[in-house]
Amino acid sequence: MAFKNQIESLMDIKKSVSIIIPNYNGRHLLKEYLPHAVEAIKKAEAVYEIIIVDDCSTDDSVELVRTDFPWAKLILNPQNKGFSHACNQGIAAAQYELIFLLNSDVKLTPDYFEHQWKYFSLPDTFGVMGRIIDMEADHIQDAARMPKFNGLKLKTGYFYYTDNADDRLYTMYLSGANALIDALKLKEMGGFDEIFSPFYSEDMELSIRAWRLNWKCYYEHQAICRHRLSATTKNYKTPQWVKRVYFRNRFYFHVIHYNGLASIAYYCQITLIDLLPKLLAGQFWIWKSYVELFKNRRAIQLRKAGFKNLMIKNNSTTSIFDVVAHIKKSVEAKKITRFKA
Repeated sequence: MAFKNQIESLMDIKKSVSIIIPNYNGRHLLKEYLPHAVEAIKKAEAVYEIIIVDDCSTDDSVELVRTDFPWAKLILNPQNKGFSHACNQGIAAAQYELIFLLNSDVKLTPDYFEHQWKYFSLPDTFGVMGRIIDMEADHIQDAARMPKFNGLKLKTGYFYYTDNADDRLYTMYLSGANALIDALKLKEMGGFDEIFSPFYSEDMELSIRAWRLNWKCYYEHQAICRHRLSATTKNYKTPQWVKRVYFRNRFYFHVIHYNGLASIAYYCQITLIDLLPKLLAGQFWIWKSYVELFKNRRAIQLRKAGFKNLMIKNNSTTSIFDVVAHIKKSVEAKKITRFKA
């Protein structure tokens, strides 16, 4: 009840927002959906800026922004380095209290921000994401994520939500498609880890880092946006290459957040469950994922050491296992609706 009263007494709180949109060959998406983001933030009556980071597009995205949206801050990448790098450039340039990470293929509803300010009256909020539904229908694509271990592989067990506006739901991680985040916390963490470039797992890893620093990630069911079902990975090479990047980044994620016996056990699991069966089945792309993990052990160790120092600074000893237990426990007394992706 105290939590509810605290929230209600600060319902009118508003923060200034830096909206960051990474773009790669998304001219048509910017033209169609950026005006809806502008409408939503103007309706929220918040001080704002919009930063578009163009990741070396080969279409005429840059010309469109300069012509149709000249008030937007435009950052141009001379090379295509992927989602993490593009977002980090926007994060570094952002000047306001909150940072809103928005994909170019997401359409915000007019009152999107109305239900999100309340979370930032709490000092341990890292960020909040909204409900993602189809562009034309109301099928839910993404909601709060409940974590689950398969052996030592962390994954989404199920999606969930509640229709009770008084409930505060945690999510294992904030979708990089529509995450409203405390700027100071995000910058203290150094933004996304660019080892995951060009894509996959970076938003999950960022959120788990936040959780381990005892900062919370929330899901707000009343904040709705629509997502165009068009895979951004279609712009990249071959399906086998995409799979290789996906598995490599999953390997990176777990090794970064495991220590001691858990780390050893994880290496054993991926060797026996992922590597060997796929090699026997002729899926030789997995070998490159596995090799890259070992080639980058030094870089991973540096990240682990840096994060350990950040945890010490924030007086945290929270493990990835503690995070999962905490999120699972949080729904025990709540009436939630579960569904699979």
